[in-house]
Amino acid sequence: MLEAIKSFDENLFLFFNGLHSPIVDSVMWLFSDKFFWVPLYIWFLWILYKRYPKNYWTVLIAVVLMIVASDQLCNIFKDSVLRLRPSNDPHLRLLVHVLKDYNGNEYRGGSYSFYSGHASNAFAVAIFMITTLSGKIKYLIPVSLTYAILTAYSRVYLGVHYPGDILVGAIMGSMLGIGFAVVHEKMRSNLKMR
Repeated sequence: MLEAIKSFDENLFLFFNGLHSPIVDSVMWLFSDKFFWVPLYIWFLWILYKRYPKNYWTVLIAVVLMIVASDQLCNIFKDSVLRLRPSNDPHLRLLVHVLKDYNGNEYRGGSYSFYSGHASNAFAVAIFMITTLSGKIKYLIPVSLTYAILTAYSRVYLGVHYPGDILVGAIMGSMLGIGFAVVHEKMRSNLKMR
């Protein structure tokens, strides 16, 4: 059964990774770059500040801890599972469409792929925003989910993650987003009671 899942994941990867063109290459490269999303992050921080001006520091603490937790959990899994990235896997390496990085070298990512830190972080942020500001900001849900999905898909497109890595990253990130939104709300409630 595990081999069937692995084979399905590889075939799905090859399909999605194969959907490339020069124009989409440059766009996906941007979607995978955290600095591309800085204006969105600033907007997120601004709307959180507008919503919680008195206890803004509680939001910042929750977000920082959430990102640290997301990154560290991802690294623990990568170092435990040791699943090679598709771009580094000997039997897939020549089939993978990879792009050149800013130095002109083939971008193949680090050694291991399971699970995607980009997907985990993006979904953590998106779900935290949606959970924390549910119904308060117009377009928040589609903007947040579009950001998370584009970031996650770009990793398959660039050849450094399987769809399964993305799925698990999205699930883990979503759980962290909900969890830290709850932690943030409890922090705020405790401050109000004092």
